Amino acid sequence: MCRLLGINWRTVGTIIERIVEERLSPGRLEGLQIIGVDELGWKAGHKYVSLVVDHLRSRVVWVGEGKNEETLDAFFDELGEERTKELTHATMDLSAAFSKAVGNRAPHVRKVFDRFHVQKLANEALDTVRRQEVREQAGSQEGKALKQSRWALLKNPWNLTVRQGEKLSELKKTNQTLYRAYLLKESLARGMDYVQPKRASEHLDKWCQWASHSRLAPFAKLAKTVQRHKDGILAYVETGLSNGVVEGINNKIRALSRRAYGFRNPKAFRAMILLCCGGMEFTPPLPVAA
Repeated sequence: MCRLLGINWRTVGTIIERIVEERLSPGRLEGLQIIGVDELGWKAGHKYVSLVVDHLRSRVVWVGEGKNEETLDAFFDELGEERTKELTHATMDLSAAFSKAVGNRAPHVRKVFDRFHVQKLANEALDTVRRQEVREQAGSQEGKALKQSRWALLKNPWNLTVRQGEKLSELKKTNQTLYRAYLLKESLARGMDYVQPKRASEHLDKWCQWASHSRLAPFAKLAKTVQRHKDGILAYVETGLSNGVVEGINNKIRALSRRAYGFRNPKAFRAMILLCCGGMEFTPPLPVAA
């Protein structure tokens, strides 16, 4: 645009910010029922913006700087009490700040914790156990068997290559500790596959008991997290809602950030997010990036 119109790049950014503020529809916050909440980094050094996404219309309706409880409070301030009462569900990761904000400002809303983030915590716990075992078994025959085992442990069983399947069979014989951690990871995933919430609840209770007594500190810690967020995990089983819509939009936003080689301030980033992912309509329409 700078080359085409012969203007400074700062002018382009200023135009985008101004147009977004002028044409951003106040009705975007009307009729919200199911929202998704997530954070996204806009600059190195722990600089974040928080996003609120309308699940039903698949678009960003609000962007705020930061990722703490006060950030989401600002969204509820703008939404107002009457529109907040219309909300029914909120999908999110296991962020304590987001969960607390929703609980305080919209206690009637059912919090849904995305299974992707629950399984991600299990994968991280498994990888922590793997690294501990690698350090402890370094230089031994058992240590050699642990080499190149990471993906065999983390991948879904149906996606394993023949070599990775053989690696798992080898670990079952040579390292019971690590194989037990693998079974814990897989068992938690199966617990969220249930269709009946009662069966899922029973499975999670048994899993937490097993993990707590597994003598694996990362999984004992994860068991406390699962117990603390059990209602939200069961809400996923009941509703089938996930943060997939939010993650899809996040991928588009990351592409915008890479295309711009990053942003220097959150206002510019917010304007670009709402311009491209906020459902804004223009005549003629914006060109679609190749």
